[in-house]
Amino acid sequence: MKKSLYSLAALTLFIAQSLQAAPLRVAADPVPHAEILEYVQKIDPKLDLKVIELNGGINANELLASGDVDANYFQHLPYLQEQEKALGKTFSVAASVHIEPLGIYSHRIKALSALPQGASVAVPNNATNLSRALWLLQDKGVIKLKAQNRANSALVTPKDIADNPKQIKIVEIESPQLPRSLDDVDAAIINGNYALEAGLTPAKDALGLESAEHNPYANLLVTTPQLLKDPRVQQLAKDLTSPQVADFIRQRYNGSVIPVADNKHD
Repeated sequence: MKKSLYSLAALTLFIAQSLQAAPLRVAADPVPHAEILEYVQKIDPKLDLKVIELNGGINANELLASGDVDANYFQHLPYLQEQEKALGKTFSVAASVHIEPLGIYSHRIKALSALPQGASVAVPNNATNLSRALWLLQDKGVIKLKAQNRANSALVTPKDIADNPKQIKIVEIESPQLPRSLDDVDAAIINGNYALEAGLTPAKDALGLESAEHNPYANLLVTTPQLLKDPRVQQLAKDLTSPQVADFIRQRYNGSVIPVADNKHD
């Protein structure tokens, strides 16, 4: 009996050591997430990362649920919660890293006040970012929404628009395709990562930018409950929230990507 217990303990130790020796597989959007992870690899070479860059149509949460990756880094909490419901899975947040303010862009106008009557405005077609886009349009005075408590978990849709003085038309498009829509619509509301990938500089090019203050859409390092305490995940979480990485984000993205540390208020 003792021999069996010893064998089991040895096997458990061997498995744990093998896991720690293997690269940590992290699915990430190319910009800025994979770029930030590449910087982490430079400042912490002992942490063996295998960064898997996401292409359009690949669901990184499905990859995580199926065990094809150990973590992902691309999403904010409201989207993660929506995905947990859709997939029937529970994930774990290992770190809250940065904010990518949502922005309004246009190839046709230079200011939101110049939006024409009946303008077409493209927005993300997933529920959380659609809601986020509508709040941004309200914040910039383009529309008014029905009375809603922004702090609660309820999402708004175009049906919640109470006042639309310019009669703008909301066009829902897959998030990665939004930059391409700029030639076909009067304006588009684009997630920060896709704006950066398209060569846009949110802090400079956006006609209207989401406020970073008290912003609930911080991008997260996400893993499974089983891997949450894995030393590799914990070390990556520590690195991603370090002062060095915060400095890199500030210098590299110049206000287009904002470290979570800059959004903390007493």
